[in-house]
Amino acid sequence: MTAQTTITEEERQKIKTAYKNLLASTAELREPDDIRKIREIFLKASERVDLTRYKAQEFSSLRHSFEITQIVVDEIGLGRVAAICAVLYETVQASGLEINIVKDAFGEQIANICEGLTKVCELYQKHGAVDNENFRKLLFTFAQDVRVILVILSDRLNLMRHLKLFPEIDQKMIGSEVGYLYAPMAHRMGLYGMKSEMEDLSMKFTNREVYLDIARQLNETKKSRDAYIESFLSPLRKVLDETGLTYEMKGRTKTISSIYNKLQKSHANIESIYDLFAIRIIIDCDLKNEKAECWRVYSIVTDMYQPNPVRLKDWISIPKGNGYESLHITVLGPDKRWVEVQIRTKRMDEVAEKGFCAHWKYKGIKTEDTMEKWLANIREVLENPELTGVDFIDDFKLNLYDKEVFVFTPKGDLRRLAKGATVLDFAFDIHSNVGSKCVGAIVNDRNVPIKYVLQNGDQVEILTSNHQEPKQDWLQIAATSRTKAKLRKLLNEQKYKQSEIGREMLERRLKNWKMELNDTLLHLLIKAFGYKDMQSFLCDIGNDKISAQDIKDKLTEEDEKKEQLDPPVKVSTSEYKQREDEPEEMGNGGVLMLDKSLTNIGFTLSKCCNPIFGDPVFAFVSATGGVKIHRKGCPNEAEMMRRFGYRILDAKWNGTGGNLMPVTLRVTGNDDLGILTNISQVLTKDSGVKVRNITVNTTEGGFEGDVTVMVSNTELLSGLIKKVKAIKGVYSVVRLEK
Repeated sequence: MTAQTTITEEERQKIKTAYKNLLASTAELREPDDIRKIREIFLKASERVDLTRYKAQEFSSLRHSFEITQIVVDEIGLGRVAAICAVLYETVQASGLEINIVKDAFGEQIANICEGLTKVCELYQKHGAVDNENFRKLLFTFAQDVRVILVILSDRLNLMRHLKLFPEIDQKMIGSEVGYLYAPMAHRMGLYGMKSEMEDLSMKFTNREVYLDIARQLNETKKSRDAYIESFLSPLRKVLDETGLTYEMKGRTKTISSIYNKLQKSHANIESIYDLFAIRIIIDCDLKNEKAECWRVYSIVTDMYQPNPVRLKDWISIPKGNGYESLHITVLGPDKRWVEVQIRTKRMDEVAEKGFCAHWKYKGIKTEDTMEKWLANIREVLENPELTGVDFIDDFKLNLYDKEVFVFTPKGDLRRLAKGATVLDFAFDIHSNVGSKCVGAIVNDRNVPIKYVLQNGDQVEILTSNHQEPKQDWLQIAATSRTKAKLRKLLNEQKYKQSEIGREMLERRLKNWKMELNDTLLHLLIKAFGYKDMQSFLCDIGNDKISAQDIKDKLTEEDEKKEQLDPPVKVSTSEYKQREDEPEEMGNGGVLMLDKSLTNIGFTLSKCCNPIFGDPVFAFVSATGGVKIHRKGCPNEAEMMRRFGYRILDAKWNGTGGNLMPVTLRVTGNDDLGILTNISQVLTKDSGVKVRNITVNTTEGGFEGDVTVMVSNTELLSGLIKKVKAIKGVYSVVRLEK
């Protein structure tokens, strides 16, 4: 095999450059024989597989491995072990090399991490993307060694940086997956730089038009924005220089994805976002003086500019769960514009960019091992076999995005929980036995129920009773996935015990009636009583919710049904096949094609954006299996992409249209005599349009009206809008989302 024949000269040069950069970055990490051993493993692998090939043209597996390792070392700050694993694991997996080869060369620790990483590669090789159940498998692997998750995050980030080389269908699939799974995971790990870049790149490939539009607006306003930042910093810099502090000050614009999220929430334009950019003041000082110096700078900033006290965020006194430390304030700058100012030390800034890994460089920092605690929580949740993939991923992502609440035990120990956590969550956070016996709590010297939502600073003493048992409705009270997992486990244990009692009771009753319990009879009873599963049925017998007489009556009914049952109508195999193959009628509106392969799929048009034939659309697969069609740019698109990106499919219309669909137009203009009559005439004259409703409001010489019409496609709609706009006195005609 000659690897040189599979790549271009340009790609070969890129591989060499990536290799040289990696050698420079790892010079202080490597041991003398590391390069020789890695080359030997690459050589053995190249005898089995072409290491220059990858999923996209002009992007080799070798360069991908080198660049992943570069991210692991430079952007996250990991050491030799992670670097070796990052450069080797994909080659080992692709070539099928025995893990013992790695173990003989580098030892058991590196071999174990490589093995975990190859398992992740195998999941992608089989499925292409990570679905809900496979994501649980990924987390099982991640939870064994934190370096696995950090290397995979680096892998996904590097893939996103080269995603333009991939086919469009892969761009959307990978981009969506990174946006809704890996970006929030990077956020939870404290890797804010990686999280922001992932979110931006995800948006670039899944919502390109909006991304480019925001980028264009930012570029157009860059000059004035830079000038404003300088007008803010200049007087502040003079005062800080007089203090003798060593500091760095810089202004930055928020990422495109964060700007988009703000636009979606506020329904405003980009000019009206008051914290479009932020000022960061980074102080270089000793560890023992960090808090004092940060508050000193805070005092200087707030003396110069009026602060907004509601938007003060103090993550120095109590850091975030992922180790993030910083002071955030929003002040009123020149021209009465709000500006966000972040104050932190050099160490805090490095922790903010590199997450937990940066903590390892600094001695004397007393912080609880929150990463190990988080991984332990994941292991505990994953052990619950009853939790479906959908439930798990929803709970997992909810916990990632949630903010935190800090409460105290009666002894004054601080406990960190997700925002929205209840007394029940606090009890289970202490221990499962405490949670299962919880009847309430004393919070700040007053009695509260288990559903009480904890607030920052609460002092909580849990009340228990030996007569208390977990209840099904507690699942609605629990706010964290960890509590829910523990509850489900306890409830399932209860249910199993009670169902065994129910089975014994049923067997005894049937024996008295000279009958024997078998699978056929059991399933007949389950169906007759309307239960979905055997355990619930037997459990209700054990709880005396189903009496012996109820069972006897059902058995009698079933016997009577058998006697009265008409003979079944016989249908030939060919007749049945013909019925089964008949296409489903979909009206005159043509066929919707999904992913260029699925046709004749029944669908409904979403009411949140009212798409019509011709609109750019996408399909959303609901939990029940139905397909809903949304317009691109729908108000709910971002939220659906964030929470359920794996359910979104490409869609396009196929046909000429035909079905009339509702569209609402907002018309504004002068309140001139006869203008409404002219609008009505234009609407009613058009043969392809039906008017459903018109509402008009007039204000001081002007009017604003909503007109709901029924049209079959966007071509007719565009023509109608042009005609209405042409009426003298009409200012604007805009299509509304709803």
